Amino acid sequence: MKKIAIFALFAMSAFAASWTGYISDSGCGKNHADGSEKSMKCVNACVNKKGAAPVFVVGENVYKIDEATKAKVMEHLGHKVTIDGKLAGDTVTVDSVKMAH
Repeated sequence: MKKIAIFALFAMSAFAASWTGYISDSGCGKNHADGSEKSMKCVNACVNKKGAAPVFVVGENVYKIDEATKAKVMEHLGHKVTIDGKLAGDTVTVDSVKMAH
């Protein structure tokens, strides 16, 4: 029974889903997930000048962005977005991203 529950949980996370949150950076995480001008400047500086990885913040959760799909979020640094994709563990594979309101 335990094996079935673990398999079901893994299988559910492999399906496509949609989430709304903020694109932040691995150094600041949820501290700069508010869409403010200050946060957007910080996230841009941390990713583009300091080499931090972009991350996706949804509520209290901070998800890594799959390396192969990271380019899709680069124009949205610091913004509130809706991402369609797949979640595997703590990493999101981005199928599409669009600005959210």
